[in-house]
Amino acid sequence: MTDLRHLVGEALREIISESRTGGPRISVGLMARGSELGAEELARGARMAAERFPRLEPVLIGPRISGFDDLSWIETEDGDDAVAEGMERALSVGRIGGAVALHYPFPLGVSTMGRVLTPSRGKPMILASSTGTSAVSRVEAMVRNALYGRATARALGIENPTVGILNVDGAQLVLKALKQLKEKGYALSFGESIRKDGGVILRGNDILAGAVDVCVTDTLTGNVLMKMFSSFTTGGSYESLGWGYGPSVGEGWKKIISIISRASGSPVIASALEYTAQVIAGDLPGKIAAEISGAKQAGLEGILAGIQPAPSPAETVAMPPSEPTDEEIQGIDVLSIEDGVKALWKEGIYAESSMGCTGPVIKLPARHREKGEELLKDKGYI
Repeated sequence: MTDLRHLVGEALREIISESRTGGPRISVGLMARGSELGAEELARGARMAAERFPRLEPVLIGPRISGFDDLSWIETEDGDDAVAEGMERALSVGRIGGAVALHYPFPLGVSTMGRVLTPSRGKPMILASSTGTSAVSRVEAMVRNALYGRATARALGIENPTVGILNVDGAQLVLKALKQLKEKGYALSFGESIRKDGGVILRGNDILAGAVDVCVTDTLTGNVLMKMFSSFTTGGSYESLGWGYGPSVGEGWKKIISIISRASGSPVIASALEYTAQVIAGDLPGKIAAEISGAKQAGLEGILAGIQPAPSPAETVAMPPSEPTDEEIQGIDVLSIEDGVKALWKEGIYAESSMGCTGPVIKLPARHREKGEELLKDKGYI
């Protein structure tokens, strides 16, 4: 009888909550440790989000912080691994629909869609992308970033977002590929530079003005721009503006995990939680799948193959038996990472390529780390 009363009570509380907030609450996890500004800054950001967005339930994951008992918690031991495990468990059982993390080892093919407040006109703009990498090839990655950025904007409720390409290396090839997709039926709206000569290729003043809804660039440039947009008023020590580095996207990728920096302040943390809740409600993985499907119907794979350099003959190397990978080796270029993995396979060391917040990494069993690092150094990969 007591259990029944508890269940009825919980159901009534949920109904009352939904009637007050205009719909079901969206639970978003937040890593509660690792900030350079202290754990309290993370908790303040969560509280700010809860106060500003009634439908959002921030769920802090980590050791409980004194003075923030009004917030929802998933308590863990004090350590990065413990917090990461708690977040993964909460995602897997559906306690949270997505999460905001300070770091996450995304696999190759997955990147994040940053969002900034452009200073000239105060307009939000998506930076596609800001962490991770959508593909090994720079040009293919930027083409995919255009698709993913467009899908993210649609998940935010922008039905027909405008797309522009930042004037970086490879921009013209990206424009050529996107024009071919559009000519073959892919629904894409190009934006326009504010300069007199116009065009889809964006310059610095275009991104300051927010000339488009989605600015396509490579990840490393996007990451630098994110940091400049978010902390230019504070001298770089505190990120005070924008929505963070954004939710993770990729073909076949189902998790919604957004990234913030260790220097992100409470206003950015609150906005990152809101951004994540919005794309959860907007079914971001579904929007990505629809975008990829439309692009493939317009010949995406053939167009990408046509802009890639001809591959050189590659040596076939057998992969060793799979093992748990609990160590990472950093410092390898993304264009060489798969060759580095095969170099370790050739020596009987199981390894995987991955993408950390600071760049590509090779994951391998801890017992092979020292030998693996020596091999990669000897062969010039790191």
